[in-house]
Amino acid sequence: MRIIISGGGSGGHVYPAIAIANALKSKGVTDILFVGAKDKMEMIKVPQAGYKIEGLKISGFHRSRKWRNIGFPFKLFFGLIKAKKIIDNFKPDVVIGVGGFASGPTLKVAQFKNIPTVIQEQNSFPGITNKLLASSAKKIFVAYNGMEKFFPQESIIFSGNPVRKDLYNIESLKAEAAKHFELDESKKTILVMGGSLGARSLNEAMLSSYDKLRNEDNVQVIWQVGKLYYDEINNRVRDKADSIKILPFIDKMKLAYSIADIVVSRSGALTISELSIVGKPCILVPSPNVAEDHQTKNANALVETGAAFMVPDSQANEKLFDETLLLLSDSDRQSKMSDAIIKLAKPSAVDEITDGIIKLANHVN
Repeated sequence: MRIIISGGGSGGHVYPAIAIANALKSKGVTDILFVGAKDKMEMIKVPQAGYKIEGLKISGFHRSRKWRNIGFPFKLFFGLIKAKKIIDNFKPDVVIGVGGFASGPTLKVAQFKNIPTVIQEQNSFPGITNKLLASSAKKIFVAYNGMEKFFPQESIIFSGNPVRKDLYNIESLKAEAAKHFELDESKKTILVMGGSLGARSLNEAMLSSYDKLRNEDNVQVIWQVGKLYYDEINNRVRDKADSIKILPFIDKMKLAYSIADIVVSRSGALTISELSIVGKPCILVPSPNVAEDHQTKNANALVETGAAFMVPDSQANEKLFDETLLLLSDSDRQSKMSDAIIKLAKPSAVDEITDGIIKLANHVN
């Protein structure tokens, strides 16, 4: 059985892809090849996870800065040529698209060659590429209800998003987390994260509230500023507080989640899936810089069930951490939010997805 997994560009695409590969591997599938976009994070993260990857020189279509699309047709053409070469050489039984620049050409070539394709759509509002590919996909695994608005209903499987296995049963890790982050296990902890690259508006809101947070006696913060902003933030925070840990990236997310009482975050699909598994109350600040404003739609899906509170990006600087401290002081509200978000969790997502892929591959063979 030979499987290609294609996509990436952000952690929201890369980590679900790796979770799928790990689950396939645990079920005996050893011939797995990734296809990503050159110069994107998958070209580093996938080999670190132990898998081979081929890169396409491809980028997305810019909706706002249309002048940047001058070279897009050429990149797409050569991406299709490279994808065809990869597929001809590897001869996959199934090709999986997880979203991101590389998945479009790879799945399109596979569909042209009548190789079964699978889409794993993380968001409540799919991108253009997945909408275009959906009619020829054999299976479409989704994480939100109502996706028949975008995809053929007969192909949809409501599986949830795959998350890393180490996020299950993290309750016993709080002492280890306190030691790892050099924090006080008895204090209330806020985890602030804007994704692997960081989020400027969250960072600016933290800077504005830094003195307020450091003067809260029973409050401490893990602040993932993102690799792009780490040096800048370090330079701007002159008088650092021991109770506020400034980090470029968090490698051990299970520890960060285990000690967190509240999570302040963007509302990417992977983050929401992880928050559902760990059952943490959250304040979501959707990024305004994503296709079709899908992060706001993701957040609203939680807000409507009482599983999260949302602060618009434009209001983050003035109200984000006032709302955070209010929630931190209200244990009853936290408990209700935890109960609500846990109900949205799909702990068997990765098994349902990989079982479907294996069944499809066996049918081909």
